[in-house]
Amino acid sequence: MVVTDVRIKKITEEKFGKLKAYADITLDGCLVIHGLKLMEGENGLFVAMPSRKMFNNEYKDIVHPISSDLRKHITEIIKEKYAELEEVAEM
Repeated sequence: MVVTDVRIKKITEEKFGKLKAYADITLDGCLVIHGLKLMEGENGLFVAMPSRKMFNNEYKDIVHPISSDLRKHITEIIKEKYAELEEVAEM
């Protein structure tokens, strides 16, 4: 699978803490996944998959890649698009 489109909504309000952006991705031009989150972690930026709060107040991913290669591809593409937005904002 290949990410064929990425839409980023940058978060600028400090009240959201480590959340930097929301992302929606399209895979192979035929499947859209909404609600990915670009987060600032201890080791830099990472992508959190869409999740749902369960009855025991824990969060469980409702979408996630099975292969580590696809997860890496999704993360790289989202980080690249976010970096492009950062460059435009600095101009």
